[in-house]
Amino acid sequence: MEQYNQATTGAGQHLFELQVDQQSISYLGETARWARFLSIVGFVLCGLMIIFALFAGSILTTFARLGNRDALTSNMGLGGAFVSLVYIVIALLYFFPCLYLFNFSGKMQMALRNNDQTHLNASFANLKSCFKFVGILTIVFLSFYLLGTIVVVSVASMMR
Repeated sequence: MEQYNQATTGAGQHLFELQVDQQSISYLGETARWARFLSIVGFVLCGLMIIFALFAGSILTTFARLGNRDALTSNMGLGGAFVSLVYIVIALLYFFPCLYLFNFSGKMQMALRNNDQTHLNASFANLKSCFKFVGILTIVFLSFYLLGTIVVVSVASMMR
């Protein structure tokens, strides 16, 4: 298998002959601005998830007490801790793509401003890492869904 820099396009040109023209620079600049916006919103959402996680036990216990269910209230501390743990894990998993996106944005804007190939390469490396992280996470979750489906179907067939 040939390396990326030795691969050829359909027209027979080598990929290393590609150039970034003004239209591409414009697209990359706009992409970097949107990436910065999305990453900052993602950081804020991660923070909100962590804050919710810190207070999830208290919130669930308060709701259970409003219902006057003593058995439920005694178990809410454990349920609140589980909910807190789930939200913290989700926030951590969401943090890394946001960080890669933020780094992509900053390095891309610097590369375009200074016409700097090193920052351009670093920005694309961050974008690759973002997509790789999200892709692996997607595969993991799809695997869990498949495994869950197999377990549910197996249990349902045994109950017949």
